[in-house]
Amino acid sequence: MGDKKRKKSNRRNIFYYFKQTVLGVFDAGMILAGVLVVVAVFFYLDTPKVGDLSKREIAQTSVIYDRTGEHILYELFGEENREILSHNEIPDIVRIATIAAEDDAFYSHIGVDFKSILRAAKVNVESDSIEQGASTITQQLARSIFLSDKKTLERKIKEAILAVEIEKKYSKDEILDMYLNEVPYGSNAYGISTAAQTFFGKSASELSLDEAALLAALPKATTHLSPYGENRKELEIRRKKIIRRIGELKLMKNEEIQKALAQNTLGKIIPLKRKINAPHFVFYVLDKLKKNYSRDFLEKSGWKILTSLDWEMQTEAEKIVRDGVAMDEKKYRATNGSLVAIDPKTGEILAMVGSRNYFDGVIDGQVNVALQLRQPGSAFKPIVYARAMEEGYQPETMLYDEQTNFGPDGSGRSYIPQNYDGKFHGAVSVRQALAMSLNIPAVKTLRYAGIDDVLELARRMGITTLIDRKNYGLSLALGGGAINLLEGTSAFSVFANDGIRNDPVSVIKISNASGKTGYEFSSNGKKVIDSQIARKINSILSDNQARTPIFGPNNALHIDGANVAAKTGTNQDYRDGWTIGYTPDLAAGVWIGNNDNSSMAYGADGSYVAAPIWRSFMVKFLGRFSNEKFAEYDKKDLPKKLVFGEPKKQEIEKDKVKKNKKGKK
Repeated sequence: MGDKKRKKSNRRNIFYYFKQTVLGVFDAGMILAGVLVVVAVFFYLDTPKVGDLSKREIAQTSVIYDRTGEHILYELFGEENREILSHNEIPDIVRIATIAAEDDAFYSHIGVDFKSILRAAKVNVESDSIEQGASTITQQLARSIFLSDKKTLERKIKEAILAVEIEKKYSKDEILDMYLNEVPYGSNAYGISTAAQTFFGKSASELSLDEAALLAALPKATTHLSPYGENRKELEIRRKKIIRRIGELKLMKNEEIQKALAQNTLGKIIPLKRKINAPHFVFYVLDKLKKNYSRDFLEKSGWKILTSLDWEMQTEAEKIVRDGVAMDEKKYRATNGSLVAIDPKTGEILAMVGSRNYFDGVIDGQVNVALQLRQPGSAFKPIVYARAMEEGYQPETMLYDEQTNFGPDGSGRSYIPQNYDGKFHGAVSVRQALAMSLNIPAVKTLRYAGIDDVLELARRMGITTLIDRKNYGLSLALGGGAINLLEGTSAFSVFANDGIRNDPVSVIKISNASGKTGYEFSSNGKKVIDSQIARKINSILSDNQARTPIFGPNNALHIDGANVAAKTGTNQDYRDGWTIGYTPDLAAGVWIGNNDNSSMAYGADGSYVAAPIWRSFMVKFLGRFSNEKFAEYDKKDLPKKLVFGEPKKQEIEKDKVKKNKKGKK
């Protein structure tokens, strides 16, 4: 009996301990489950909400184009150089390579791949560190949008929660598209479009299988596997591994796999460089844009910026300036040059060459001379005569070209200007005086028109640099006031456009990343001088016969069969040589000199250093336009006989000169 009782008692004890153990395990499980629930809830509540990913703002590269949108001048981006592609713009070959490289179970998991997690956990336990993450494409997308790259358990939990949420809200194709537009490929390239351009110089739609596989290899370790780095062999191994995996998954035919494996893909990588075309113009455009938008905004807005630049004109202008300055350097010690071309009817800048070579530091090539203050010499005279015409001067008005003392010039010395040829020509018409660029009649005309009024007309015509009146005397008539080439060319465009001024325009259209137009230029010219005055100036500046006595019949300003008007300018000591000329459809200005303001060689007149460059450019492009003649000015109200400008003043001057001559004798 005793044994039976002991056995029964033992069974009770065993059952009791078993029961207690089960209950203990159950309690522990409940406690663990409770803890896990609390942890999960905590991380869920602390995890960013997915929201509507399609409406969020993504940093995209803004691109500056020529006027056609076919030629990229510059790409503007910060850390993230990105262009968003639509679903149809992403080729299947990129999707296949990406899935094989990153997540071959992409179309079957719920955002988290548990098999991969277990495999990665085993590796991490064995190494006592987080070596593998087993992140799916969806998890990587979640990390890219919401989280950091820091390898922590907390980040992995949040990443998984976000991935599941994203999978609930979006289709697999939408998720893959977002990933391919978001993921970093290294070298500031974000998204497959920019990656294809950065590494292969082509669009994503043009990628071959081997190229797509190489790009798919990069997101795993963008710096370590960079094709510009030291681990190119490792990158090549991973590229081939991805291609073989594509074959194992039977996503491509075997012959395509073998062909891709045999390619020298690394040999196709283009040099890493940030391209810029028409650099002086590009930075001029950026300066204009930054008056209304921050640099940070421009780098992330994804704008498509169409500029006014004519690609063919720009490239030819760069060549013409480069070749022309090379010749001027040999003959006249001129090391630099600039050219600006404008459409007079709209103000659109068609070409802007700021120096012979933007990248030449010896000549300060990065300085845009088209925007620098330089003395225009006689190129300023048409504005002086235009103002006198507003006071009644005509092309037929007569002036005395003779030695004249205009009194103290501000330095205490008498101002007695000389003509270019060192001669005096007696009674000459305004037409002859301006066409032959005689200095003495020009100074007389300025005195008659008034310095203040001439400065006011210059402002009306778009010259903003002649500000402080006390800086200017009668030498203003000979280009004694500094202006810049862009504004000078724009001012001459007023003559070409029948007296209507258009401000220089560099941007003609801006559209956002979705293609919606945010800005579009429309011409809004303003009448600043009378049409009759513009036509009179055009008549004089296009009169080759009138300029022949000084410049010769075959001068560089004359183009056979073309109706062109032009004026040269040379400042004192041959520091600047100018030519500005135009037709009703095209205006162009050229400056030649040295950036350090040193003198060129003796005889470096604008007609010799700048005019041949201007002529080469005009001849190249005048054929684009109809050979429209300048409208003739109305002659019905002109005086019936010769009228001398300032007759009383000039008679006094004649007497003074005669007395001086007698005194010398």
